[in-house]
Amino acid sequence: MSKYHFNDLEAKWQQYWAENQTFKAENNSDKPKYYVLDMFPYPSGAGLHVGHPLGYIASDIYSRYKRHQGFNVLHPMGYDSFGLPAEQYAIQTGQHPAQTTKANIEGGIDNLGNKIEGYRKQLDQIGFSFDWSREVRTSDPNYYKWTQWIFIQLFESWYCKTHEKAFPISELVKVFSEEGNEGIVASCDLDTATFSAKQWNSFSEEKKEKTLLKYRLTYLAETEVNWCPQLKTVLANDEIVNGVSERGGFPVIRKKMTQWSMRITAYAQRLLDGLDKIDWPQPLKDTQTNWIGRSKGASVTFKVKDRDEVIDVFTTRPDTIFGVSFMTLAPEHDLVDGLTTIEQRIDVGKYIDATSKRSERERMADVKTISGVFTGSYAVHPFSGEEIPIWIGDYVLAGYGTGAVMSVPCGDQRDYDFAKHFGLSIPNIFEGVDISEEAYSDKDNTVIANSDFLNGLSYSEATTKAIEALEAKNAGEGKINYRLRDAVFSRQRYWGEPFPVYYKNGLPQMIDLEHLPLSLPEIEKYLPTDTGEPPLGRADVWAWDISQAAVVSNQLIDHKTVFPLELNTMPGWAGSSCYMFRYMDAHNHKALASEEAMNYWENVDLYLGGSEHATGHLLYSRFWVKVLNDLGHVPVEEPFKKLINQGMILGESAFVNRVNFITDHKELGQLLPRNLFISNSQKISFLDTSYELGNDEGFKRLIHAYLEEKGWVNSSEFEKFKIQIVPLHADVSLVNLQNELDLDAFRSWREEFKDADFITETDGIFKVSREVEKMSKSKYNVVNPDDICKQYGADTLRMYEMFLGPLEQAKPWSTAGITGVHSFLKKLWKLYYNGADESLNISEEKASKESLKILHKTIKKVQEDIENFSFNTSVSTFMIAVNELSSQKCNSKEVLEPLLVLISPYAPHIAEELWSKMGHEKSISAVAFPKFDASHLVESSKEYPISFNGKMRFTLELALDLSKDDIEAAVMAHEKTQQYLEGRTPKKVIVVPGKIVNIVG
Repeated sequence: MSKYHFNDLEAKWQQYWAENQTFKAENNSDKPKYYVLDMFPYPSGAGLHVGHPLGYIASDIYSRYKRHQGFNVLHPMGYDSFGLPAEQYAIQTGQHPAQTTKANIEGGIDNLGNKIEGYRKQLDQIGFSFDWSREVRTSDPNYYKWTQWIFIQLFESWYCKTHEKAFPISELVKVFSEEGNEGIVASCDLDTATFSAKQWNSFSEEKKEKTLLKYRLTYLAETEVNWCPQLKTVLANDEIVNGVSERGGFPVIRKKMTQWSMRITAYAQRLLDGLDKIDWPQPLKDTQTNWIGRSKGASVTFKVKDRDEVIDVFTTRPDTIFGVSFMTLAPEHDLVDGLTTIEQRIDVGKYIDATSKRSERERMADVKTISGVFTGSYAVHPFSGEEIPIWIGDYVLAGYGTGAVMSVPCGDQRDYDFAKHFGLSIPNIFEGVDISEEAYSDKDNTVIANSDFLNGLSYSEATTKAIEALEAKNAGEGKINYRLRDAVFSRQRYWGEPFPVYYKNGLPQMIDLEHLPLSLPEIEKYLPTDTGEPPLGRADVWAWDISQAAVVSNQLIDHKTVFPLELNTMPGWAGSSCYMFRYMDAHNHKALASEEAMNYWENVDLYLGGSEHATGHLLYSRFWVKVLNDLGHVPVEEPFKKLINQGMILGESAFVNRVNFITDHKELGQLLPRNLFISNSQKISFLDTSYELGNDEGFKRLIHAYLEEKGWVNSSEFEKFKIQIVPLHADVSLVNLQNELDLDAFRSWREEFKDADFITETDGIFKVSREVEKMSKSKYNVVNPDDICKQYGADTLRMYEMFLGPLEQAKPWSTAGITGVHSFLKKLWKLYYNGADESLNISEEKASKESLKILHKTIKKVQEDIENFSFNTSVSTFMIAVNELSSQKCNSKEVLEPLLVLISPYAPHIAEELWSKMGHEKSISAVAFPKFDASHLVESSKEYPISFNGKMRFTLELALDLSKDDIEAAVMAHEKTQQYLEGRTPKKVIVVPGKIVNIVG
C-alpha cells in the first residue's frame, strides 16, 4: 500500500539532486547549449513570499524542458547581496551587513535572536533545478574583484565616434603625442580644449591626466545629483518614487557633488539600435527608447547682451527660431549665477533653493505648476538682433540637452502657459493659425509666417533652411540629441563595492588587477562621518601603499608612496551588470570567465525578471557588455537574447473595520472604546462603501445599543460624538478560508489590540473584508511558501502558481484555490497506484487507441504551451488528461511513462518518485521529451447520426474509408433501421460520407 506522502518524497528527491549534482552544467559538451537566467534576488531578512518564486518556477519549467530536449542547460542562481536595506539594518542594529546578509542567505540566528530561515533553504524546498556549483554573491570579494576590474576597463577606455567603438586610452595617448586632438571625434566633455601634438607633449603629467579624464568612459566630474539627506547618499533616478526615496520614503534634493560617472551617452545610438536585435517585450523596449530619448534638431548659440557668455540650446524646432520671445534656463545651470543681476539676486536665490527640494521626475511630471524668475539679463536673437529676456524655470532640466531652451510660446504649450502666466509676449509665426487660446504644435500642417527668410515654408523646408542659415552665421548646426544622461556611479554608502582607486595629487589612479580585490575595511559605524564624508571615511586602515601594493593605516599617508583611497562605493546595479558572464566560469581566479566558456555560452538565451529594471539594471548591463565587447573581453554585444517580464502575484489582504468615535468632549472620549471592530457583514447590511458612516440611522442604533449594553455611555450622550469606520489591515494568517477572524489570535497579534471588542454576526462569527493589493509585509498579506510546501507540497505550489494565469499578467493569490491543484496531484498518484491495496498498477500491454490519443493530444498541447510560455493552460491540459485516463482505467506503461516526462518540468518530485517506482534507476530529468505522433489523432471511424425524415434516432459507428454504397448498406442492414422503418421501403437514402445519413419516407 502506498499513499502520496509529498513531504517525504520531496525531501528525498531534493537530497538526491543535491548529492548527485543532477543539474550541474558542463562548459565542454557536445550538446547544444541553452542558458536560462533569473534576475537574482536581494536576500532580505523577510525571506521569500509566494510572489517571489513565480518567475523562478517558470524558468525552471523551461530549463527542465530544454534538458528533456537534449540541451546542455545552464540555470544558475546567486544573490545580489550588496544593497541599502542591509546597510540601513546595520545602522539600526549595529550588526555588520556581511553577517546579516550571510544569515539571510544561509539561515540561522542573528545577533538580535531572530530566527531566519534563509533564502537557500526556501529555494531548495521548491525543487528548482539550479546549478548551485556556480553560485555568486555580489558582496563576496572574490566576485566583486571582477566588478572592480570592469570599472578599470572603463576607466582605461575612450569612445571614438568615427568608428563608433571604444578603444584603450593608451591608443588615444599615442594619437595625442603624434597629432594632437584636432582630428579626434570622440565622446568627451563639452569644455574639452583643442591642442596640438606639440602642446600635448609639453603638458605636465598632471595636466595630461586631467585632459584624459575628459575622454575616459568613467570619469570624475561635478554633477547635479539626487541627494537624500536622511539616507546620506546619492540616489539614481530609478531609486526615487514620487519625489522621495524608494527606500524609506525620504525627501530628495538636487545638489552638486564630485562623483564618478559613466559615459553611457556615448552608446546612446547603439543602445537604441540594439533593441531591434533582441526578443524583449515591446513595452520594455519602448521604455528604454523613451529613456534614451533620441531627437533630431539643431544646436543654436545665443549671445548674451553686453557680456562675453553665450547660451547654447538644443531645439527640435529650428523652423520656429523667429518665434523665440524669451529663454529659460534650468535653475542649476552654470550660467545662472553670472547672469543674475543685483536687483534679481534675492528672488533667484530663493527660487533655486526651492527647486533643489524637488526631484527631476517630480518637476517633469508636474505640468500644472507654473513658476520661474527673471534673471535680469538678455540674450540676442541670432537673426533679428532683438533682445530676449532670460528667465529660469524648473520645467527645464540641467541634465537634458544643454539645460537651456529657446522658448517659443506660440508652438509649445508649456512655454505658452509660462508666457501667459508672466505676461511675456507670444509672437505668432504660423500662417492662418489662431493662438489666442493655446499653442499650435501640428508640424505636418505648419506654414511659417513672420519669420523673414522662412516665410511661406513648411516645417521640413523651414527646418532645413534655418539650419543652413545658422551654420552660415556660425550660430548653430544640425544635431541629434539624446535625453539619456551619463550615469552617476558613486554612492555614499558602506555596503557596496569599493572603488579600486587611490588619489595622487588629487587625481585618480587605478590599482592593478593582480592586487584585486580591494576589500571593504572594518568600521564601527555605518553612517557618514561628522564632517560629511561617506562611511568609509570612518576607516582607520584605508590608504594604499604603492611600494607594498597593500592597504595600510591612514596615518602612513605621505602622498609619496602612501595615498588615500576612494571613500565612495559603487551603486547597487554595479554587481548585476555583468554577473551573467561570471556564472559561465564562477571559480576562475584569472579572468571574469575563460575565453572558452564565453565562446561556448555566449549570452543568456532566456532571462526572466521584473519590468521595473528597464531603465536601471537592464540598460546599464547592455552598456557594459557593449564596452567589453568593443575591448575584446566578451564575444557578444547584447547580454540577454530573450527577456520575459513575469507579472506580479498580488496578495488578498484582510481588513477589519474599526469604529472610530469623534468627539470634542475629553471625558466622554476616554469612556468610548478605542478598539471596537464591527464584522463586515454587519457593516454592509447598513452601509455603502463610504467610510463617512455616521449618517445611517440603523447603523447608529446598532452602535448605540452596543455601547449601552456594555455600560460605556448612555443615550443622553449619543449626540456628543460622531461615528466613523476605518478599515485596518489584519494579518491574513489570522483569517480562515471563510473570511472568519480568529478573535483571540487577533488580540494577541499586537499589543494595542489586546483589549479589542468586536460586534460580531448573530452566531458570534467575525467576518473580514477582502481586497487584492500588492503582496507586502506592511499589508500583512504575505503568504510564506514554506507554509504552502509544508501543507500541500512544493509540486502543488509550483503548479498552482502557473495555474493562476498567464505568466506576464498580474494575478491575485488565493489559498482557497490551491486545494484543487493538490487534489489533481493526488489523482495523478492514484492513476499509478490503483492496484490491490493501492499498489502500483502498471501493465506492459499495448495501450488502447483512446489512451494513445489522449497522450499525444497532451504532448502536442504541452509542448506548444511551454514554447509559448503559456504554462497556465498546460496545467489545465494535465488535469483533463489525468481525468480521462482515470476514467478509462488506463494502466499501460506505453502511456503512463511518457506522461510522467511531460509533467516532470512542472511537478518534478512526484514525477521522479513515480518514475523510480516504475523501475528506472536514473533521474527522469534527462529523459528525452516524448515525440508527438499525429497519426494517433487521426480518426479511423466516424459515429454517424442516423436520421429518419430529418430526425436523429440513433448513432452508428462506421469506418471512415467506407464508400457511399457501403455506408448505405450497413445502415439499412442494422436492426434499429428495420425497427424504425416497420417494413416500409424508403423513398431515398441520403448519405454524406463522414457526416450524416438521412432516410426519407
